Amino acid sequence: MTTTTTAEVASDARVPSPTDARYPFTPIDPIDATDAELEAFVAQAELPALLIALALATHDAGLIPAHLTPPHTKGENWVPLPHGGWNDAQQTEARHLALRGLRALRDGSGASGAPSSAELDTAMRFVIAKDIDAYRAYLLREVENEDPGAPTWHKSTVAPDRAFTTLVIGAGVSGIALLHRFAQAGVEVIAVEKEKEVGGTWWNNRYPGCRLDTNNYAYSYSFARKGDWPQQFSRQPEILNYLMEVTDRFNLRRHIRFETEVVRMEYDADADLWEVVLRSSDGSEQTVRVDVVIPTIGQLNTPKIPDVEGRDTFTGPQVHTARWDDTVDFAGRRVAVIGSGASAFQVGPALAPIVGHMTLFQRTAPWGMPTPAYYADVPEGMLWLLRHVPGYADWFRLWQLWQATEGRLPSVTRDPAWTTPGSVSAINEDLRQALVRHITAQYTRKPELIEKVIPPYPPGAKRMLRDNGVWAETLQRENVELVDSDIVRIEPSGIRTADGVLHEVDAIIYATGFRAEEHLYGIDVIGRDGTEIHDYWNGDTKAYNTIMVPRFPNLFLTSGPNTAIAANGSGTYLAECAADFTLECVHVLLTSGARSLEPTQEALDRFISEIDAANELRAWAGVRGWYLNKKGRASQTWPHDMRAYFQMTRGPITEDFRFNGTADANR
Repeated sequence: MTTTTTAEVASDARVPSPTDARYPFTPIDPIDATDAELEAFVAQAELPALLIALALATHDAGLIPAHLTPPHTKGENWVPLPHGGWNDAQQTEARHLALRGLRALRDGSGASGAPSSAELDTAMRFVIAKDIDAYRAYLLREVENEDPGAPTWHKSTVAPDRAFTTLVIGAGVSGIALLHRFAQAGVEVIAVEKEKEVGGTWWNNRYPGCRLDTNNYAYSYSFARKGDWPQQFSRQPEILNYLMEVTDRFNLRRHIRFETEVVRMEYDADADLWEVVLRSSDGSEQTVRVDVVIPTIGQLNTPKIPDVEGRDTFTGPQVHTARWDDTVDFAGRRVAVIGSGASAFQVGPALAPIVGHMTLFQRTAPWGMPTPAYYADVPEGMLWLLRHVPGYADWFRLWQLWQATEGRLPSVTRDPAWTTPGSVSAINEDLRQALVRHITAQYTRKPELIEKVIPPYPPGAKRMLRDNGVWAETLQRENVELVDSDIVRIEPSGIRTADGVLHEVDAIIYATGFRAEEHLYGIDVIGRDGTEIHDYWNGDTKAYNTIMVPRFPNLFLTSGPNTAIAANGSGTYLAECAADFTLECVHVLLTSGARSLEPTQEALDRFISEIDAANELRAWAGVRGWYLNKKGRASQTWPHDMRAYFQMTRGPITEDFRFNGTADANR
């Protein structure tokens, strides 16, 4: 093992990525269509976001009249309604307005120039139908031109002579966002990635059928708003290509050392530095010393394979969806799929047509949101508008994010006076009944399955999946069997269940999720007083603002405890906010002269008390699943809306922190 400086890990890591980012991420082409063509395009558009974009591009507030404010923005809905719930007459009026705006944009008859603050306020009111004062900063980040989330400072002006290095662990969604922001601020940053390419979960999860179950436009970065996704719920290769494109567009590969993992890190309290042991793919190790460490490993990283008796005796191939083996040929074989969550919902339908027989082992049935267009391409007319109307992709992105945040939370909020089994409130019961009707209507060929596929728990208590009818079609295939008897052991020729039946199979697919509650799994993390972080947590992961832990200075967890999105927004948005907070903490260190900071135990306890109380008001409280840890606490889920997370991550509250040491510029 050797000890090196960080400059030797990535030789050009001191060179920040260019800050002259390319906006928009997807270029906007001039409009050259006829009126008839425009009318055909508008017929395929999602109208509210289109009207907003046209109103701002032409400075015509008449395109978004108050009487057309979409009713869905005020509602309590889980499933977004087309055009925000406009009726036929309202949609007709909106299309006429859209054509007026498009003609003005094409013909140059509208006013030009950037929209004013008043115009943006009017547009935002049209989206949210609320007093926007409390939401303005949160919303503007998503729709303003250029990059409103970029840091407003640069290290060369605040601490030009101070040596300061940050290590990011992982180059997935969170890691890429961090690299970009730190490079913008001119802070030396390096990343280590155990795989040979960026992408994180989108590199590891490449099983058949893998795709997003969050709308693409709400999932992409605010600083790289892609406007031409081929589908609203894109497939794994498209997401991976996007992340690779962002990495290349912002010149971030120079900061990344691939096929390298972290095995141990220990805080040196005398020097206020982290000593991090890195291991390369050839097994060699080296130790680097850095000021800040940011693990972006997240919750959905380490596969969870059930500890079932006899698993090692099975004679056929066994694969986990997150570690897919492309060399295994499932065609014509008897295949077992263990699990009925998100990955099973995708891999099962993808493989069922080619296998000889599929046995799906279900512990608990999932709820699914009716999403008819889950596999569908974005209509050509809408794609054309996204590529030709300035700001349409941005406002469509915000429209999707808002509906996913404000539209769903009321549906999973507990009413303390509610006593009806299987739901947590009147709204939740209405949702349950609607979903039961939706499920029942799908099982006409095998109605005997209905009892097995209706979950016993409230909607929203576990991750809601996307249901376009394909799952029901799969379960009703002649070569598919659904088994809900518990697995008791695996034998050389198959899987035996509690009812005594041996289900003979040739291959096993584990669609069993991840070790979500075991943050930093496989890494020894020794803090300021010699405490190992897993001993500190003792099976109950906690982090101040979901990001920092007492006794572990300058350690920032992105996608840490209580960041899982259950019914309230975008994980990408949370990752960007966590990057904001981390970078602002570094800014405080550089301007204050302190060498490190960490939250106090009192600050953490106060935060956890509030988070726990909020989680108790949600549908998932007390329901068995990966949202809860082994101690029964909801240590995974974020219980509030996105605005609350945005406000919480604007920077550190000084009173909540302990500051250590004085910087030595010559270190």
